Amino acid sequence: MAAVYLQQIINGLTIGSVYALIALGYTMVYGVLEMINFAHGEVYMVGAFVGLLTLALLSPPSAVAGGGLLLVLGVTFLGAMASCGALGVAIERVAYRPLRATSRLGPLISALGVSLFIQNAVMLAIGARPKPFPQLIPKELYHVAGAVFTNVQLIILAAALALMLALDQFVRRTRWGKAMRAVAQDAEAAGFMGVEVNTVVTLTFLIGSVLAAGAGIMVGIYYGIIDFFMGYVAGLKAFTAAVLGGIGNLRGAMLGGLLLGLAESFGAGFLGAHWRDVIAFAVLIAVLVLRPGGLLGEHLPEKV
Repeated sequence: MAAVYLQQIINGLTIGSVYALIALGYTMVYGVLEMINFAHGEVYMVGAFVGLLTLALLSPPSAVAGGGLLLVLGVTFLGAMASCGALGVAIERVAYRPLRATSRLGPLISALGVSLFIQNAVMLAIGARPKPFPQLIPKELYHVAGAVFTNVQLIILAAALALMLALDQFVRRTRWGKAMRAVAQDAEAAGFMGVEVNTVVTLTFLIGSVLAAGAGIMVGIYYGIIDFFMGYVAGLKAFTAAVLGGIGNLRGAMLGGLLLGLAESFGAGFLGAHWRDVIAFAVLIAVLVLRPGGLLGEHLPEKV
């Protein structure tokens, strides 16, 4: 039984780290604008497809070995992150900035429209059928105390944790990170103090989109298949993770993603894989009912 628990923990942390990366985009935008970017899941999906396109333009993965593999992975991640960063900035300029002074319903509807537009544009351009993602990293199996995991899982978990740690340190220690926290606390006062609010908002969308692109490639490598609809469910689950940890709290989003991955993994392992999505959204309902502020969230007065 211990081996079963260990197996589910490894599986849960792997997919949970991906949820956490996507959830950071939701929680960063909410922290700065108090709005939900429901197009963020599609940015994650685009990241996976841009990664696939980048690989198609490079040498065949089968011909890559040694240092060449690291080069291909680096170019793939950088290409997808740069493209999705630009897409995130464009979404902010088109769907959010013109409506920022209106009611919160306007940007929400606009973001949903952008989500549907991107999803259908990719479907029409690429096709509705799932696409195989090259197995870049040769799989190696490890057996520990009866549990079986792969080097791919370890790499994904390590890379995701490194990105989360880098973001945490950026927000806490750099000048732009302090500006982001100032805008999140009071955008008007931050503007009076000389902070470029629009630049900070753009940077927030950029960073969140870059992380989502990384998550998209990780999922492609992990499952070996991607499709135009993958951003919808993953986006909702990442939003659930952000709410679970405390929407607007970076460390809460990280914690929420890992916990949601564990909950899914244990539920699928003991109840069946068809319960995976049910468990995720049951967690969302339970958190909204029992602790609306999330695990690390704080009750703050309404901004005026």
